[in-house]
Amino acid sequence: MKILLASPRGFCAGVNRAITALHRAVERYGAPFYVFHEIVHNTWVVKEFQDRGVHFVNSVEDVPDGAHLMFSAHGVSPHVRECCARKRLQVIDATCPLVTRIHTQAARLAEAGFQIILIGHAGHDEIVGIVEEAPEATHVLCSVEEAESVQLLPDKPVAYLTQTTLSITEAERIVSVLTRRFPEIVKPQVSCICFATQNRQQAILELAHETDAVLIVGSPTSSNSQRLRELATRQNVPAFLVDGPEDVDLTWFTPDQTILISAGASAPETVVQKVLTKLQSAFQAEIEHREVCRETLQFRLPEI
Repeated sequence: MKILLASPRGFCAGVNRAITALHRAVERYGAPFYVFHEIVHNTWVVKEFQDRGVHFVNSVEDVPDGAHLMFSAHGVSPHVRECCARKRLQVIDATCPLVTRIHTQAARLAEAGFQIILIGHAGHDEIVGIVEEAPEATHVLCSVEEAESVQLLPDKPVAYLTQTTLSITEAERIVSVLTRRFPEIVKPQVSCICFATQNRQQAILELAHETDAVLIVGSPTSSNSQRLRELATRQNVPAFLVDGPEDVDLTWFTPDQTILISAGASAPETVVQKVLTKLQSAFQAEIEHREVCRETLQFRLPEI
């Protein structure tokens, strides 16, 4: 077997920032320590922190008054921030700066009187937080069909924003429909789909055609990991999403195949290596590193 190991893969700058911040916060303040929602959408990362006494909560009411609380990389709504203030919580904001940028744009657009179309997955932590910046002005959709049917007021300007972890090609299809239906629609100042999402998807596009199958390492709850699997499938290549080595079914593969391996932006490299070890042991696989581009951007840590 031959394995093409895609790069970049795994942790992005926003995930690195959030995880590093949580490590430092736990070291400084000890356990129990509280995080609003999962710090990132990965079961391995969450389990590691739970073992260190971190509590991931879905309600601010579950946090004792005056305690430390970290916001996850996906961001939170203004309502959550208000609740934290009422409970006098000591907040550490680990929201990815690229997500914060979308929050800011949504608030400004609403203040300027725009109707906002937010392209993304309803219910995802990131989308929930952004919608609450302007709930009365925001319409969430995530398909060409929804773009064709969304109804807006004819006398108010329209703008669109997107979730950071969308499929680039699917987002472009939706935007094409919106542009046709609403010719004056205002696009984001800067692309909302983050550079790490784009880079990992580009690697799949460039390398999948050389392979017999694609294996994406990432949790099912990870939007960007799911998009990588879907993208590979659309290249007519069998694609599988695995949370870890125990999810790899060796009957998916044969010894003469070439396999592409990548990882979502919240998947630890240690888990990627466990998956590689399993395939090397089963198929005497040789690994070829394939770097599509290099990521050097780092975000400053929040105050801890």
